Amino acid sequence: MTQEKVVRAGETASVSGSTVFVRVDTSPENSGKRWLRRIVLSLLLVSIILNLWFILDPLSYSPRGIPEQHFSGDSGAKDRIAIINFEGTISPPFTERWLKQIKRATEDETIKGVVMVIDSPGGFVADSHQLLRKIQELSKAKPVYVAMKRIAASGGYYISMGIGEQGRIFAEPTTWTGSIGVIIPRYNATELVQKIGVKSEPLVTGPLKDTLNPFRDMTEQETQVWGAIMQDAFDRFVSVIDAGRSQLDDAAIRKLATGQIYTANQALENHLVDEIGYTEDAVAALAKQLQLTSYDAFEYRSTPGLVDALIGSKVSAADAIADQILQASVPRAMYYASWNPWVPVQ
Repeated sequence: MTQEKVVRAGETASVSGSTVFVRVDTSPENSGKRWLRRIVLSLLLVSIILNLWFILDPLSYSPRGIPEQHFSGDSGAKDRIAIINFEGTISPPFTERWLKQIKRATEDETIKGVVMVIDSPGGFVADSHQLLRKIQELSKAKPVYVAMKRIAASGGYYISMGIGEQGRIFAEPTTWTGSIGVIIPRYNATELVQKIGVKSEPLVTGPLKDTLNPFRDMTEQETQVWGAIMQDAFDRFVSVIDAGRSQLDDAAIRKLATGQIYTANQALENHLVDEIGYTEDAVAALAKQLQLTSYDAFEYRSTPGLVDALIGSKVSAADAIADQILQASVPRAMYYASWNPWVPVQ
């Protein structure tokens, strides 16, 4: 006699007889239900993690709005020294983050001085100048020193001029700095397109509308136009250094402004920096100038948290790639220590 009983997951049943047959139901309907349950449980788990993050992570709702991390000195001291790290290419979205940190340091009355730690090859002319202007405002409110790390070149050096003549610039023994100048990236692919039989025929309303087109040679008019644009940015760079370095005059700066990278010792000899030292040395020197016997030196932090990783992206990968391709063709003047600047996507 054959007995058949339906047993669902988690259930038990007793059967009589010496022979037992087991049939596993793998129908698509049941398989679909299992996947649905897994998806629901996964979403529930993510929801629990997010709720715990918002409740438990103190940095998510920092009273000062920007996460801070103790660096040196006496943690919790009422007099504080802020450290702002300028790392990477000077471009969006980093520019906005740094501007917020500069604004916070300017307005926070517990902060008596600021150390700018620069590890950047530079970036966009406009972004570099935005930062310079706000750093100048900060230096009028409280003393600002600079500590250069691996590289503080071109736009990285440009923003350091915001601290003014009263500030001091420290460079590590292995720091590279300088690279004073302007670059506008351009590729000439005319020979390539001739070989493969491609013609570029954009519809334009004027002779300069498709300027810097890599599929044709530049005209004399284009060369003059872009030369004037670059000279304007270059002259501004020179004037910024002239205002920030009392040991250098216009002629001395232009002699140094060949685009050359300078080692820390070369920079010291040429009065581009004031002292060989590290971030700790800059902090200690600033505290001494401020006559602080007890102080809390801290860093502003901008590391993305869990929420940024999960929901911070506003565009799909495909949109980001398409946007990068489009932006790569846009003319960009840069204070950058490279012949082939990276073009970030906003």
